[in-house]
Amino acid sequence: MERILVSACLMGLTVRYNGSDKLLISRTLARWRAEHRLVIHCPELAAGLNTPRLPAEIRGGSAEQVLKGEAKILESNGDDVTQHYVLAAWLALRAAQEAQCRFALLTDGSPTCGSRQIYDGHFSGEKIAGNGVAASLLRQHGIEVFNEAQLDELIQRVTESDK
Repeated sequence: MERILVSACLMGLTVRYNGSDKLLISRTLARWRAEHRLVIHCPELAAGLNTPRLPAEIRGGSAEQVLKGEAKILESNGDDVTQHYVLAAWLALRAAQEAQCRFALLTDGSPTCGSRQIYDGHFSGEKIAGNGVAASLLRQHGIEVFNEAQLDELIQRVTESDK
C-alpha cells in the first residue's frame, strides 16, 4: 500500500501562517488515515517556524532558484526567511523518504507547499504559476505532488499504484 505525505493543514491542524487550517474532507483520506497510509507533516513547523507567522512569498525567481540560492523567500515585513523555508523543504523530503512516500498532497499557494500556484512575491494577493520549495524538491526526488484541487487525480494514481 502506497504512503502519502500530506500537508498537516489539509488534515485539520491549525498550522497555517495565520493559525488556521484548510481541512479537506474526503472519505478516501479518512480511510487512508485509518489504514496508516498518511504521513501528516507541516514542513514549516518542522523547520521551527511559529504559528501564527507573517505571510511569506518567493521573491526574485522560482522555487528551484530559491533552492540554488538564487532567489529569496521574504516575510511581509521584508525579513529574509529563505533558510527556514529551504530547511522546511528538506525536512519534508526526509519525512517522505523515511516513510517511503511516492506521493504528496500539499496545500497550493504556499511558498513551501504550492504545487501549481504561489503568490507573486509582492504581497499583492495575486497568484502566479509556480511551485513552493518543498513541492519542487519532492518532485526533483521523484515524488508525485498533488494539491487539494487534484485529490481525485491523486486517488486515481494511488489506486493504480496499489494494483
